[in-house]
Amino acid sequence: MTRAIHLITARGTAWVVALLPLLFAVLITVSIGEAERDPQGTDNLPSGLDSTQGTVLRDRLPAEQGTSAVVLWTTESGTFSDQEREELERQAQDLGAIETRTGALTLADDQSAAIAVVAIDTEDPEGVADLVDELREDLRAAAPGGVLTQVTGPAAVQADLSAVFDGANTRLLAATALVVAILLIITYRSPVLWLVPLTVIGIADRFAAVLATQSLGALGVAWDASTIGILSVLVFGAGTDYSLLLISRYRDELKVHASRHAAMAVAVRRTGEAILASATTVVLGLLTLLLSLVPTTRGLGLACAIGVVVAAGAAIVVLPAALVLMGRWVFWPRVPHVGDPALVDTNSLWRRVGNRVAQRPVNFVAGALLLLAIMSVGLFRLDQGLSQSDQFLEKPEAISAAERLSESFPAGLTDPTQVLTRADADAVLEVVQGTAGVSNANISVQADGITRIDAILDADPGTRQAEQTTLTLRERLESFDDTHVTGTEAAAIDKATGAARDRKVILPLILVLVLAALLLLLRAIVAPLILVATVLATYAASLGFSWWVFTGLLGFEALDSSVPLLSFLFLVALGVDYNIFLVTRARQEAARYGSRRGMLRGLSATGGVITSAGILLAAVFFVLGVLPLVVLAQLGAVVCIGVLLDTLLVRTVLVPALALMLGDRFWWPRRIPAPAEPAEAPGPPTSVPTATP
Repeated sequence: MTRAIHLITARGTAWVVALLPLLFAVLITVSIGEAERDPQGTDNLPSGLDSTQGTVLRDRLPAEQGTSAVVLWTTESGTFSDQEREELERQAQDLGAIETRTGALTLADDQSAAIAVVAIDTEDPEGVADLVDELREDLRAAAPGGVLTQVTGPAAVQADLSAVFDGANTRLLAATALVVAILLIITYRSPVLWLVPLTVIGIADRFAAVLATQSLGALGVAWDASTIGILSVLVFGAGTDYSLLLISRYRDELKVHASRHAAMAVAVRRTGEAILASATTVVLGLLTLLLSLVPTTRGLGLACAIGVVVAAGAAIVVLPAALVLMGRWVFWPRVPHVGDPALVDTNSLWRRVGNRVAQRPVNFVAGALLLLAIMSVGLFRLDQGLSQSDQFLEKPEAISAAERLSESFPAGLTDPTQVLTRADADAVLEVVQGTAGVSNANISVQADGITRIDAILDADPGTRQAEQTTLTLRERLESFDDTHVTGTEAAAIDKATGAARDRKVILPLILVLVLAALLLLLRAIVAPLILVATVLATYAASLGFSWWVFTGLLGFEALDSSVPLLSFLFLVALGVDYNIFLVTRARQEAARYGSRRGMLRGLSATGGVITSAGILLAAVFFVLGVLPLVVLAQLGAVVCIGVLLDTLLVRTVLVPALALMLGDRFWWPRRIPAPAEPAEAPGPPTSVPTATP
């Protein structure tokens, strides 16, 4: 370890350590680039469940070499005229619409709407989007006056989903970098210093995206459009947190050591343990997602784990070398000089907060726990599961058209529930047709021993009635071999089931890993148990409070079923960062000053870093709202609220108060030696020590 630190910080080798990794990362990013993959129908479906098995069978049908769009015409006059009906019939025929019993055009009973189903002969996402765009342009150009034309159906939903993500990751990256830059400038109050960590972490982010996608591609692990967006947020957030911790300690050491190389060596040695322990814990937590039933969730866990490894390496290896090359002037105009008081020895804001907490720790514990309990009340009202129409922040044409279509046609007409079977097709069809809640069913495709039956449900999609009808269908078809119910409604049910299973398996494992990491790091029992309990309290409060925000302020009806798991992972794993930052410094100080003063000095030294890091991380996750999906906005909001709670209340008030209440018992069974320094009264220090421990 000592030799590695010497290579990073020494005068003759620092430039090699700083430049070569950055040049290598840029070369790989430019020459290789991110891997690409074609999305699969089962990417977001839990493995082994009914809808997933049905999708696998459906994808084997030769007729599935393409998709379809539904053209919807509506009139402003209330009903179509004879001339309008003739014109729409001609347009439907020109489009090559699929013939039904009423012809190429199907009129609603109320004569206010008409539809035609058009085959889209490609499965390539870009090809589907291009054909749907071309179809929309042609229809609008040819529409009679007073007639509104919209396109919905599977192809249009796929095209609109691609469109809302087009350029979204670039916007997210730009917004994230801007937020980080602004907060770093505010934190350091230097026109130069912020450029160094931002450049290092920015290059690390692009390298992590390439390394992650290429690794996922080589291993055959699925990922989707949102994976890289979340990866960037995590790399910027975690990487900048580690950078803040390192730079804060480096600034203090420059006030003790005349040599910036010696100062950085001490800073890396003192913060390296915390950064490595934090990164290891986060990586292990992220890797628990490999146990998820959902392929893209497994891909997200592996991609983000790779990203955190890259971010930690950049912060603890490349950044120290780069800062050493720059010299003290990089902190201008607040250049640290030998003899200046270290942050831990000044009457800083967090020193004053610690003194107030030390006066009445029981009161602060009671108040903090009461506030967290009140915020957690929303957990008792939590509903999960978003319908397809609720998954976009801005409703695209395919969704609004589907809602209008359901006003004049059976609700499931454009998105029927599908039964895939290898059993006797006629017998299965008879059961489907005889199921309560199914208005119509017919055999649509048969090939290679597989039959697809399309069933139109009476109930609107996403309702309790539609869910019950789907469950009834599955129950009545259980006796048929290799027969599965799939489609949007069935997939939503299975996603909820898969999410519940993932929470049951993964959440306890994350807690065990976090607790084990803290036990090994602190070599104590009481402190890790308390720290894990505070993280759980933070999670409960943030999720409960977010529920009121989503339903009261933003008008959502439910949380996406994946949000509780992912927000738990990010809050617990990243919340451990601040635990580790605080308690490792407090443990170092306690060895010299005792448990009580050690915690107060640890808070004084790290309070500003934790606050800056927490606000920055919260802002970075909030930027997830730049992406167009509700699930990402919800995830970003929950993590943002949780990180702010952890930063401003739990880590800087509740944990110090608990530690002050327990004294040496906080570190049990580890023994804390008697203070080597005389006690000091609360308030400003009377003298400045000549060295920082």
